[in-house]
Amino acid sequence: MNHPLISVVCLCFNHEQFVGEAIHSVLSQTYSNIELIVVDDGSSDSSVQVIEQVIASHPTITFLKLKENGGICAAFNSGFALSKGAFITDFAADDVMMPHRMERLLARFSNLDQTYGVTFSDAMYIDARGKELRYHTAHLMKKRLISKVPEGWIFRDVLERYFICAPSMLVRRDVLIQMNGYDENLAYEDFDFWVRSSREFKYAYVDEVLTKVRVVRGSMSSKLYEPRDAQLHSTFLICKKAIALCRDAEDKKALLRRVRYEFRHAVFSSNHREAKLFGQLEGEIGGHNWIYYLLSVLSKVPLPWFWLRKKYQQLVYS
Repeated sequence: MNHPLISVVCLCFNHEQFVGEAIHSVLSQTYSNIELIVVDDGSSDSSVQVIEQVIASHPTITFLKLKENGGICAAFNSGFALSKGAFITDFAADDVMMPHRMERLLARFSNLDQTYGVTFSDAMYIDARGKELRYHTAHLMKKRLISKVPEGWIFRDVLERYFICAPSMLVRRDVLIQMNGYDENLAYEDFDFWVRSSREFKYAYVDEVLTKVRVVRGSMSSKLYEPRDAQLHSTFLICKKAIALCRDAEDKKALLRRVRYEFRHAVFSSNHREAKLFGQLEGEIGGHNWIYYLLSVLSKVPLPWFWLRKKYQQLVYS
């Protein structure tokens, strides 16, 4: 591998407090052949002014100001359309790159053939002040959610469980071209990207913390499984699309386990429409089990299901 261009599409929405640090972490990479495209997705705070102050000293940065907030998927596609790199990184403006991130992820590609489309790494979660909270992979292993990080053909793995830290990825351009970018009908991008791309391309892991991922109150991820959560409906749409990608009975079993998981959380988060949709999808893929019928009855009992689910999530995942 020569010295290929990497395009970083940095997405900003009301990140005035963090976007300067995020941009400087890209500019400070040990790998130099990087194209930085900053997309402001209709911020209502002072993000635009902060970005303009930074790029005044760095005129090679491309800055795209969107008039209205169109969401993560549309904003990324707008930035991707301007990019020229052979490799692409989707980078949130509240996260921070470690200096060797691009060098390490690209080096991993140098030992792989063209069937590999994505490299990803471990990550550190930090709070709004930059204080360390936990490490991604170690936390998942501690909670026994994974015993090792899957690599290679991981289609079934991404259907069944969460293990990839999305902000840590480096993606071949060909992958995104083949996928026609992100699906703009969705409220979020990563699960759909993993499902569609892992069907056609392999993934490789770098066992090193290369990104600091910011955990802030009010972010999209913090609102997951709240009542009327748009992300949950997008998850349903992704699972429905995934049926056509399943090639054998084992693929369908993996998808069925995911659908049953989402059905349970829809019930306990009082997302009644999605619970109904996931229940119908479960019947379409493999039929209902006894848990479906039990939860269907329990959901009608007037108990604080959302509060109980939230406490369970804190116990298991925090």
